[in-house]
This record gives sequence, structure tokens and C-alpha cells, in this order.
Amino acid sequence: MESYSKRKRECRSSPESTQPSSFPDEVLERVLALLTLHKDRSSVSLVCKSWYHAEQWSRTRVFIGNCYSVSPEILARRFPNIRCVTLKGKPRFSDFNLVPHNWGADIHAWLVAFANYYPFLEELRLKRMTVNDESLEFLALNFPNFKVLSLLSCDGFSTDGLAAITTHCKNLTELDIHENGVEDRSGNWLSCFPESFTSLEVLNYANLSSEVNFYALERLVSRCKSLKVLKVNKSISLEQLQRLLVRAPQLVELGTGTFVQELTPRQCAELESAFNNCKNIHTLSGLWEATVLHLPALYPACSNLTFLNLSYAALQSGELAKLLAHCPRLQRLWVLDTVEDKGLEAVGSNCPLLEELRVFPADPFDEEIIHGVTEAGFLAVSFGCRRLHYVLYFCRQMTNAAVATIVQNCPDFTHFRLCIMNPGQPDYLTNEPMDEAFGAVVRTCTKLQRLSVTGLLTDLTFEYIGNYAKNLEVLSVAFAGSSDWGMQCVLGGCSKLRKLEIRDCPFGNLALLSGLEKYESMRSLWMSACKLTMSGCRRLAREMPRLNVEVMKEDGSDDGHADKVYVYRTVAGPRRDAPPSVLTL
Repeated sequence: MESYSKRKRECRSSPESTQPSSFPDEVLERVLALLTLHKDRSSVSLVCKSWYHAEQWSRTRVFIGNCYSVSPEILARRFPNIRCVTLKGKPRFSDFNLVPHNWGADIHAWLVAFANYYPFLEELRLKRMTVNDESLEFLALNFPNFKVLSLLSCDGFSTDGLAAITTHCKNLTELDIHENGVEDRSGNWLSCFPESFTSLEVLNYANLSSEVNFYALERLVSRCKSLKVLKVNKSISLEQLQRLLVRAPQLVELGTGTFVQELTPRQCAELESAFNNCKNIHTLSGLWEATVLHLPALYPACSNLTFLNLSYAALQSGELAKLLAHCPRLQRLWVLDTVEDKGLEAVGSNCPLLEELRVFPADPFDEEIIHGVTEAGFLAVSFGCRRLHYVLYFCRQMTNAAVATIVQNCPDFTHFRLCIMNPGQPDYLTNEPMDEAFGAVVRTCTKLQRLSVTGLLTDLTFEYIGNYAKNLEVLSVAFAGSSDWGMQCVLGGCSKLRKLEIRDCPFGNLALLSGLEKYESMRSLWMSACKLTMSGCRRLAREMPRLNVEVMKEDGSDDGHADKVYVYRTVAGPRRDAPPSVLTL
């Protein structure tokens, strides 16, 4: 492989790259290195050739929102000095089992290319990628400076692959294994860290199920004095948690184990003392099966909390209220709908600084369930938390008037994701469609970037979105709309749209083809259970050759209805690893 410096000299000396600049190249590169946002760096590269090349050689981080939008070879030619890669794979609807399990997004080919082009790679963050044990072992053995591995919603690997990482990555600072489909063979992987290993700063294995060697974990935590984030799994007892906290009082983020253990008064006092000594904790998660009996031990750590994740703790309203009374600085809160409206009233009363709220369903598939949250809880939060700008809200019922009041109270929403659990449900008081609710959202919230719409909706909702949501980047739609006109309004009006996700809607070929001028400026379009045909998809592919148009059909046939369609821009051309159930047009 050519050396970095040699390739850089050749690029600088080529006739077509010479361009007058008021800054020496080295100075310009150092200035551009201070830009951290991908959008800013991309804009800078368009100023002139000198800035283009300065951005090329100074960039060390890259974000790729679709692993098939570019090839590793093209990436390496554009950016020769990358140290940190963030890479996303499968469409988001793979989380709902709508994408074939063997769809693709295998990381291995990327790793082989990185070993050639980026042997100095330090950081790899993957989301919805397929990662097998051989790939993890290859990663561990071929990148001597490797420091950070983050796997989110990935699948294909086991704890044997994690053992290869912990054995061979001598400089590891972060190991974050979150919400992955892991074959959990044993907890011995944690024992593979060498006894001399001390560099770890982040360890998250909360979603693994097997017990780990606690003594190995305790020794690791004791050795790693720079450990800031520790998120353990359910196998860790309260007594073990107390021992870990004693050895790591410097933690800033903590994910606890299970809370089912009954503690003696002495153990309660020791646990409370351990939390009291952790003065810097600002994020707390886990709390599996926590009850009102356990909460007092947490109170000493609550005064500085800015993020409380209770999405694994089925707390009742009274329990939540007692906990929130000790969290005056809370900015982000995730809860289950077991807290009910009364629990959300406590949020409105106790959390004036709250900026983000996520309410998840404890049991989304139980239609007979009696608990849950309604518009009343959401209203209570909006009256007390005027800084709220991000919401994900699963509820059983909603009204147009409530949503209009909510956005009047909190007009700075950037993310508004409302999910009424029963598809196609109208305003339960007036029996009218929910059009005016989302009309109020897009008219009032001018900073809106992400929107998920739900309930009984006609094309009027999409007219509102096209007319008013001028900063919208991501739109998710399910069980909504009346005709093709609705999708046409969105594609014609939302100039900044990057991702459009649609399922179970009456949109067909006319709607799909209305976006011909739009799709190349977007990252992706997903449509499933709509009214698309193979002929409409083939026409899109013919007229837009720089797009990949993929149709997923279980029978692999090339005629009739197009079940699931995924459209994305690419500079790499059609992919070569599609399974038979994925047709690339």
C-alpha cells in the first residue's frame, strides 16, 4: 500500500488539483479539522479545489448512512486518512421483521478493505449490520490501534466473537454491545481481558443474557481507573452492583442489574452509601424489576441525573413520582406505559427541564390490556415541561384538540413521534380523522425534523406536511392516507426530506413516480404493503439509473405486486450479494 504522505504529495502536485488559496495547506487542514458536523464538512468541500483536498486529507471520521451507498474502495479514494467509521446497514423496518433475515449488510468485506486502506483504524460503530464471529476475530487481529467497538441492533455473532475482541484489542477504550441479536454462549468472554489491561472507558453488555464471571468483571472495573460508563446485564445482583460502585465511584453513566434481591438493612445502607459516593452519575438505566422497596437506595444518585432510562422497569405511577421528586435536573426520560397518566402528571410537576420523553408500551400485542397512557398524560407533561422538543409516545387514544394544545405549549419540537396503538383510530371524542392534530404540529413546530404520523388520516394530513414542514428530514407513515395525492404532496413540498418510510398505505405507482426529481437528494425510501407493482418499480429503475431499486418478495418472482420496495441512492452501483428474495431492478 502506498504511504499516506506519498499519495498526498502526488495529489498536491497534480495539475488539476492546483488552486490558489489564501491559506497554506497545513493551516487550512488544521482549521477544517475543528469542524465536527458532517454537513459542515461536506459544505466546506464544495467551496473550491483547495478546500476540497484539504477536507479530503484532514477528515478522520466518516458517517455512512447506508452501507450500499458507497463501496470501501470509493471511500478510501475520497478520504485516505479515516480513523473512525460509523456504518448503517439494513433498513429500519428490519426491526419489525419486515426485511428478510439474510438481506445483506455483511461487514466482512468492509473489514477486509479497511485492513488494506485503513490499517490505522481506531473506531467502528455499526448499526443493523450482519457481523459474524470470524469478522470480529479479523477485526481484533488486523487493527493494532483499534480502540472503539459499538454494535447496535446487529446480528450474526456470538460471545465467542466478543472473546476475540477482549483477548486481542490491547488498546480498547469502548465496548458497547446494545440491543443485538447475540448468540449468548457463555459469560467467559469477559474473562479474556488480560490482567494488564487498564484502558477501558465504556463497557455496555446490558442486553446479554448469560451470567458473566463476576470476579473477572470486578477486577476489570478495579483496574480501569478511567471507566466512565458501565452498563451490566440482569445477572448482576444488587450486592454485586454495590461492590462495583465502590470500585468505580468515577462513573458518569450506570446501567444496573436486576432488583429482585431482598436486602438486609445493612445491605441497603451499603448500597445507598455506594450510590452516595458516585457524585458524577448523570445517566441511570436498567433497574430491571425495581420496586418501591428498592428506590430509596437510588435517591443519593438522583440529584445530578439528566437522563433516566426506565424502559426496562415496569414502575407504577406512585413509584415513578417518588423517584422523580429526587431528579430536579432531568432532561431525558424513558418510561413504560405502566406509569399511566398519573405517572406522567408527576413528570410535569417535577421535571421542568425535561427536553426528551419516550413512553414505550409494556405489552404492545395485548389488545385487552387496561393500563396505558392517553392524551391526558401527554397534556400534563406539556404544561409542566415547556422545553420538551423530542417525544416518542405510544398511547391507546388521542384527540386533535389535545395535540394542538401540546404543540402550543411546546412549539420547539424537532422530533414528534406519536403512535396510537390501534391502527386507523380516529379522535375518540369526535370520531373525526386526526388530520388537524398533525396539521397543528407542522404549522406550529417550524423546527420539526422528524415526524411519525398515526391514527385515522386522510390526504389532508399530507397536504399540511407538504405545505408547512419545510425542515422535515425523516417521515414515517403507517396505515394512513386516502390516495396517491397524499404522498405526492410530501414529495413535492418537503425540500429537506432525507428518509421516507411508508407501510400499509394506499399509495401506488403514481405516488412512487412523482418523486423522480426527489430521490437522488434523499438517502432512502421504504414502501411496504402499498399498491406498487413491479412495472412501476421497473420504470423508476429505468429513469433513475443512479438509484438502487430493490423489491423484496418471498417467492422471488419478477411480476405482479411489489411487496416491499427499498430505494436508495448509491455511487457504487447494484450490489452483488442480494439473496434470491431481493430483486435489484
